[in-house]
Amino acid sequence: MNKLELRMYGLVPYNISPIQQAIQFGHAVVEYSQKCKKDNNFDQSKYNDWADNWKTFIILNGGTTNTKIVNDVPFGTLNQYKKILDENGIINASFHEPDLGDQLTAIVFIVDERVFNKEDYPDFENWVSIDYSKVDVNNISSYSDIINDLKQTNSPIYKEWVDFIGGEKNAFLKDFLKGFKLA
Repeated sequence: MNKLELRMYGLVPYNISPIQQAIQFGHAVVEYSQKCKKDNNFDQSKYNDWADNWKTFIILNGGTTNTKIVNDVPFGTLNQYKKILDENGIINASFHEPDLGDQLTAIVFIVDERVFNKEDYPDFENWVSIDYSKVDVNNISSYSDIINDLKQTNSPIYKEWVDFIGGEKNAFLKDFLKGFKLA
């Protein structure tokens, strides 16, 4: 069995210099490594596989960071992304920079190739083959509506795709990462 390629993805604020973005990302990678030693939720073997065999970083623009809380929701986009990752069970580590008032400056998480390799593991919309004879066209106006309906109803074909790409967390990550650009 071939091992899946792994990459360490991370989100950093847009408003620090590129070298600082890389440094903050690096701090968070060290935090990830440390958590692997202490926290049973972290998969030490997955981290070791990434560190031994892949070592690829993908640093993405995570927007803003802010300690302000509005209606129990963090104000900065980076802070909101951290909350979303946590709520969806994505194992991640973060770093708060002491020299910037302990602001959140990086979040990192390991992603396997079933999320980023679009050729071998296409997104659902490119994977699904729709039998239009079974579609009620009166209630659906576009291809994207059909796709969304299949996802929302957890149709058998959607479940098959989720299994194919490695489960719900990978399905979440595929969707989550679509909106980001490199830092």
